[in-house]
Amino acid sequence: MEDIVKIAVGTVTMRPYVFAFFAAYLIAAVTHLGWRKTFCFTVIGYLISFLSEFSSINTGFPYGWYYYIDATRGKELWIAGVPFFDSLSYVFLAYCSYTTALLVVSPVKGWRWNLVTLETRSIRKSVSVLLLGSLFQTFLDIIIDPVALQGRRWFLGQIYGYREAGVHFGVPLSNYIGWWFVSMLLVLALQIIDAKVGKRREEKPAGVSKLPFRSLLGPFLYISVLVFNLTMTLLIDERLMAVTGIFIYTLPTVIVVVGIIRRTNRYSREELAEHVRDYPWSPAGGKRG
Repeated sequence: MEDIVKIAVGTVTMRPYVFAFFAAYLIAAVTHLGWRKTFCFTVIGYLISFLSEFSSINTGFPYGWYYYIDATRGKELWIAGVPFFDSLSYVFLAYCSYTTALLVVSPVKGWRWNLVTLETRSIRKSVSVLLLGSLFQTFLDIIIDPVALQGRRWFLGQIYGYREAGVHFGVPLSNYIGWWFVSMLLVLALQIIDAKVGKRREEKPAGVSKLPFRSLLGPFLYISVLVFNLTMTLLIDERLMAVTGIFIYTLPTVIVVVGIIRRTNRYSREELAEHVRDYPWSPAGGKRG
């Protein structure tokens, strides 16, 4: 029993940043989707992520051949050779990537103390959101994986490695192809859960609330993960890696920000009506556009 408590405590205390991001995900997702959908996606998303990692370390699919170094076994939770925190991180990465895609695709309504994406059920389950969300998550890994591979130089620790060094700061291209594949599965799972769980439109899902700027919580989490990893890259003095990451994100960031600014409050009455019809509890319905 003492060992179980020690491992449970160590799982959190050794990776406080992961669980801080996870807590932010819970706040964003519950106030957006409700408790039931958030719970379902957390469980199913974790299982998809775990199975992808378990498969890859044993068969090489989908990320290519890599291995975990179990230096922290007995100090934090490991499941079948995979650190628990690692598979858990996929869940909040998928959600924040999905909501960032929603922000890009949806019309936007803003006023002095709020901003709401006029997402609809059709937008949430669209191929556009699936494609963009999965690419947003993959692009995050392009920043995360190279610095994580240098974990011995910061507080992550050296937890994994590749059988053969890859072309992108030691990361093989197969890893990113695998990430795109798994990211698509995760976003698709979230879309299906959103469409199937709690289908009665007139009932407000438990947990959904009218927080100011609630539509920005997921994208803000996305930016936070990005900034955290770029900061770690700079702190270990990997300047080329950091500059490459910044260059990778500069153009997409500018395109997204300019697009949001240009689209804010330029929605049609039909777009607003469809949003309010699908989500009658939305704060967008209480303000005139």
